[in-house]
Amino acid sequence: MTTDLVTDDRQLVWDGCLNVRDLGGLPTRDGRRTRRGAVVRADNLDRLTAEGWTALQEYGIRTVLDLRDAADHRPLLPRPDGVELVRVPLDELAGAEWWARYGDLDGTPLSLRPYLEHCRPAVTAVVAAVAGARPGAVAVHCGAGRDRTGLAALVLLAVADVTPAAIVSDYLLSAPNLRPLWAMLSRPDQQLAVDAVLARAGTTAEAALLDALAAFAPDDYLPADDLAAVRQRLRD
Repeated sequence: MTTDLVTDDRQLVWDGCLNVRDLGGLPTRDGRRTRRGAVVRADNLDRLTAEGWTALQEYGIRTVLDLRDAADHRPLLPRPDGVELVRVPLDELAGAEWWARYGDLDGTPLSLRPYLEHCRPAVTAVVAAVAGARPGAVAVHCGAGRDRTGLAALVLLAVADVTPAAIVSDYLLSAPNLRPLWAMLSRPDQQLAVDAVLARAGTTAEAALLDALAAFAPDDYLPADDLAAVRQRLRD
């Protein structure tokens, strides 16, 4: 098995996962590109086989940032030595009030702006986890690698000053990547439900993402040292 196989330029093949890609190679507003081998976004790493874990380690991952609640952690195999686990449970940190007010938007891009606006401590924790990660690459994941991971990726890429168009394009890659998962689980494609929510709101995924990005001002409240560390990690 070729453990560093990359398809579609940034897509990574880690056996057991379907939605893994490097956040490197994306354009920034000042004409640079984000650094490859720094931060990877992924779906459920609990499903990794032994070959998948080998691929992850050989890609340079030394920190796994799990965005799920602790109860969701049910790995097929033990995490290898040399890979640290850090938890930032975004659903739990949102709190009951947020879920009561915005829970019907969960799983759609429409949830991103209210999360960024009302769950700042959780956003701060994501940035701090990446800023303080040990040397080596960081793999950020949740269950499907689309929603919680999509939020984290949006935050990290915005901090790195990636262009809004590139952040939107990266987010949208998850839907086609996940189609095999829904088939494996004998479930309808979740994107159909997401599209229905967007249609009722009279908007699109692209517009919802751009709206969230336009309202997100990381320098206004995130610690300067953490912002600098994330930018140093992600930018060439």
